[in-house]
Amino acid sequence: MIALFAWAVLIEPGRLVLREVRVPIERWPDGLEPLRIAAIADVHAGAPHMTLAALGGIVATANAAHPDLVVLLGDYVIHGIIGGRFIEPEPIAAVLGRLRAPLGVFAVTGNHDWWYDGARVTAALEAAGIRILEDSVAPIPARGGRVWIAGIGDLWTRPASIQRALGTVPPDAPVIVITHNPDLFPHVPPRVLLTLAGHTHGGQVDLPFFGRLIVPSRYGARYAIGHVREDGRDLFVSPGLGTSIFPVRFRVPPEISLLTVGR
Repeated sequence: MIALFAWAVLIEPGRLVLREVRVPIERWPDGLEPLRIAAIADVHAGAPHMTLAALGGIVATANAAHPDLVVLLGDYVIHGIIGGRFIEPEPIAAVLGRLRAPLGVFAVTGNHDWWYDGARVTAALEAAGIRILEDSVAPIPARGGRVWIAGIGDLWTRPASIQRALGTVPPDAPVIVITHNPDLFPHVPPRVLLTLAGHTHGGQVDLPFFGRLIVPSRYGARYAIGHVREDGRDLFVSPGLGTSIFPVRFRVPPEISLLTVGR
């Protein structure tokens, strides 16, 4: 028992994993080549194991994977975690600003960012060269066509208007939605090819026989982690990198999710 506790508190929260996942999309447009997307969620810089130096290592690992696109899925700061210390958003953004991808680096904000100062977090990321999408969209020139990236605000703290974000996108255009909270997914229209989210941390703890005991979602473990397909629509939830409330991870290591999205 002591060994398991030590692993969950002292070792696994600092054991970064780059996990490559193929996400097949049945409705992926003909002629559009697959996209390699690095999804980075729930940094929570200042949590134990998540120093600025550790964050720099995460950035270096993501860059070395040579993704086409990087998406940041919110919650860059922390609140009240045991053993952690608060880090202001500007130095966090400066490190994340070293991320590189030919199709760009796009971000949304999360509930912790707005519980602190969402406008300040947004300004810091934008000053570092990261494009924030707040109920807005950006077209990217993918190989074989153009894809629209739509960022939807955090479901708990923002207006989170899907209609506003998609209102300027041509009806038949391929769309990928990025947002913080996966509970938005049931409301995402079928025209969206894929929704990417974080927030849940994969439950942080996944116990044999008992599963993920605490998932911050009204749907329980339904959208806790990984690729979910419902009614022909697709969602991927990254388990994220940092920790919240308790500095513990067990069978849910910190993860950069490197997705190959396409047919």
